[in-house]
Amino acid sequence: QVHLVESGGGLVQAGGSLRLSCAASGTIFSINNMGWYRQAPGKQRELVAGITSGGSANYADSVRGRFTISRDNAKNTVYLQMNSLKPEDTAVYYCNALIRSRILDRFREVWGQGTLVTVSS
Repeated sequence: QVHLVESGGGLVQAGGSLRLSCAASGTIFSINNMGWYRQAPGKQRELVAGITSGGSANYADSVRGRFTISRDNAKNTVYLQMNSLKPEDTAVYYCNALIRSRILDRFREVWGQGTLVTVSS
């Protein structure tokens, strides 16, 4: 069994910063891509940022230049540094990862439970 646990969400004023963390735990042989998604009320879940096991990152146009994704492979953890936050960044942020539990297993997509980020104007 593998779990992703997010932390770091909360309430912040527009222009402020937050750092989200997501740690994978359980039986883990390797982790491929990791990423952050978000879902605002009444909207579909969307990709915010993703990062490969080698550290290559990609971003949604709406956050590029303000958010930075990074990972610590030794800790099985991915981070999302969010700067210059805007009210439209308000959403539940979900961590996502492709994880292989044992050497002969296929990669399986795992989701965290989500953490709420609220940006006030």
